[in-house]
Amino acid sequence: MAMLKVKFNQKKRVKLAQGLWLMNWFSVFAGILVFSMGLFLKIELRKRSEVMDNSESHFVPNSLILMGILSCAFNGFAGKICHDSLDPTKFAKWKPLLKPYLALCFFFNILIFFVALICFLMRGSLDSTLAQGLKNGMKFYRDTDTPGRCFMKKTIDMLQIEFKCCGNNGFKDWFEIQWISNRYLDFSSKEVKDRIKSNVDGRYLVDGVPFSCCNPSSPRPCIQYQVTNNSAHYSYDYQTEELNLWLRGCREALLHYYSSMMSSMGAVVLLVWLFEMSVMVGLRLLHTSLESIANPEDPECESEGWILENSLKDTLKSALESLKKIGKFNQVEADAEGAGGEEGGKTQTVATVS
Repeated sequence: MAMLKVKFNQKKRVKLAQGLWLMNWFSVFAGILVFSMGLFLKIELRKRSEVMDNSESHFVPNSLILMGILSCAFNGFAGKICHDSLDPTKFAKWKPLLKPYLALCFFFNILIFFVALICFLMRGSLDSTLAQGLKNGMKFYRDTDTPGRCFMKKTIDMLQIEFKCCGNNGFKDWFEIQWISNRYLDFSSKEVKDRIKSNVDGRYLVDGVPFSCCNPSSPRPCIQYQVTNNSAHYSYDYQTEELNLWLRGCREALLHYYSSMMSSMGAVVLLVWLFEMSVMVGLRLLHTSLESIANPEDPECESEGWILENSLKDTLKSALESLKKIGKFNQVEADAEGAGGEEGGKTQTVATVS
C-alpha cells in the first residue's frame, strides 16, 4: 500500500508545480543565507585564531559554507524541473533523472540535519581549544620583540577590552605567568632580584594584571599591581572590590559569544532543513503524480501521487534485498576472477611441462 497517497487533477498538479517552483527559489535564498552565516562565522573565528589551539573549530563554518553552496545548486535545479513539469514535452527529458535526484536530496537533507546538530554540539570542543589557546597566548604576552609573537600582547589586550574579561579563567591566571618582559625590569633593584630568586624557574611573578583587565566603571583608579595586598592601598579589600577588574575569564566570554552564535545558526539551519524536507516531499508527489497519468495524451485526466510506492516496512525490506544482491554480485565477480586466475596458472604450467 502506497504511503501518503494523494489524488490530483490537472489544476492541482499545476498549482503544486508552481508552488514548488516558488519554494525552490526561496530555498536558494535560504542557501545563500546559510553560506553567508558560515562565511561570517569563519571570519569571526579567524579574527581570534591566535588564541585557539587548533583548526577543528572551523569545521562548523566550513560545513555551513558547503551546505549553502549545495542548497543553491540543488534547489536551482529543482526549480527548473518544476517549471518544465508544466509542459509534458519538456518534462519528458527530466523523467530518468528524477529518482536519482530525489535520492541525492534525501542524503542532502540528512547532511543538513547533521550540520544543524553540530552547531549545537560543538561547545565542548570549542571550550577545550579556547582553554589551551588562551593559555599559550598569555605565555607569549611579554614577547613583544620576538618575531611571530610580537602581536600577541595587542591581541590579548584588545580581546580583554572588547569582551570585558581577564585571563583564561579569571584575573588570577596572570599571577602564574611572567607577563612583563625582562627588558622592562630593573635587575639592579632588590625587589626584582628577590622575586626572581623566590621562584624556582627564575620568573618574575607578581600579583598584578595588564591594564586591559581594568574595569572603566570602577569609581576609583584601577589597581592592577599588588591586587591581593590590601595594605598596599588605602581603603581597599580585593575580595569586595568587584568593579576594579573584570572578574569573568576570557575563555568563558569567548565560549558564550561563539556558542550563542552557533546555536542561533543551528536553529536557522533546522528551519532550512524543515523547508527543504517539505520541498522534497512536494517534488516526490509531483513526480509520482505525473508518472501515474494513465493517458499521457490527455493531460486533464486524474492521477495519484505518493511518497513511497509501498509501506515503509516493505520499502526498507526491498532496499536491504537490493543491497544484498549487490553484495552477492560483487562476490560472484571476485570468485570468477579468482577462478580465471587459477585456470590461467594451470594452463601456463601445462604449457611449460609440454
